[in-house]
Amino acid sequence: MEESILKVEELESIRLKDQLRLSQEEAAERMGVSQPTFHRILSEAHRKIAEAFVEGKAIRIEGGNYMITKEAARVPPPKVPLGWRGGRCGRDRML
Repeated sequence: MEESILKVEELESIRLKDQLRLSQEEAAERMGVSQPTFHRILSEAHRKIAEAFVEGKAIRIEGGNYMITKEAARVPPPKVPLGWRGGRCGRDRML
């Protein structure tokens, strides 16, 4: 299966803007970048995700430029929706 590679900072931009619904200014500040840079990172993330959805590609998250801060290290991992568990093949299935 073809893949679309999403950098870690692109994923973080999606998390801050789309999941946490922060303003672009707040999200850029949290990432330690300017607003124009944040916009470019977010736009590229959206493009890669759209490409993966439309063309049926897998999304791989890797690489990029990032630093884990003490604050970020204390954030609990995301919860898996009730009734779902990842399988060995990498696909999720209903329990």
